[in-house]
Amino acid sequence: MTTLKAGDKAPNFSALDQDGNTISLGDYKGKKLVVFFYPKASTPGCTAEACNLKDNYQTFQAQGYDILGVSADSAKRQQNFKNKYELPYPLLADEDKQVIEAFEVWGPKKFMGKEYDGIHRTTFVIDENGVISEVIQKVKTKDHAAQIL
Repeated sequence: MTTLKAGDKAPNFSALDQDGNTISLGDYKGKKLVVFFYPKASTPGCTAEACNLKDNYQTFQAQGYDILGVSADSAKRQQNFKNKYELPYPLLADEDKQVIEAFEVWGPKKFMGKEYDGIHRTTFVIDENGVISEVIQKVKTKDHAAQIL
């Protein structure tokens, strides 16, 4: 779905996290960053993915990665999701879809025979210079950390 690929500069973004703090790409300059886009907080697949990344958070940190989750959920829903599953990384509440559209992960989807627009579950690995080093479009929600590390 996204046309972004390894070697492309990551789109610059700025959005509010679950606590109302502004987070932007520039905050991670000099660090490696995993940005994962998920359709909806607290749904089974999204929970499995977020918890798999949480369970491997120490490994990510040891290898110099920060993690950022993004969906179009409200800040309150993101906050509930983060608290319920004790997620150690920020979740962006991208209700106006600026970040989602910048990374080109919004578009037509099919579920149980119905077509609708939504977020395509996609993960971007961004290097210290803000360049995309990997785009993962076939996310294995229960084993996502292994796809990245």
